[in-house]
Amino acid sequence: MKENIHPNYQQVVFQDLSSDFAFLTRSTMSSKETVKWEDGNEYPVIKLDITSHSHPFYTGKQKTLDVGGRVDKFRQRYGKK
Repeated sequence: MKENIHPNYQQVVFQDLSSDFAFLTRSTMSSKETVKWEDGNEYPVIKLDITSHSHPFYTGKQKTLDVGGRVDKFRQRYGKK
């Protein structure tokens, strides 16, 4: 294999700005900003607007549309009679 062609795979903290939730994982992303983690080490931090911790689909707060009513209206208007 060729040397020095692969990105640096390192420990990174992803921080959700909307819910103040953070998790440590490995990634090829990097950042100039760092944060001190629970283990006492400093890691690069990637700030995100939304994660699974704050997304309405994963939190169960997603509003469902009246799909049944729309489908019935469509079938009445364009369906076979």
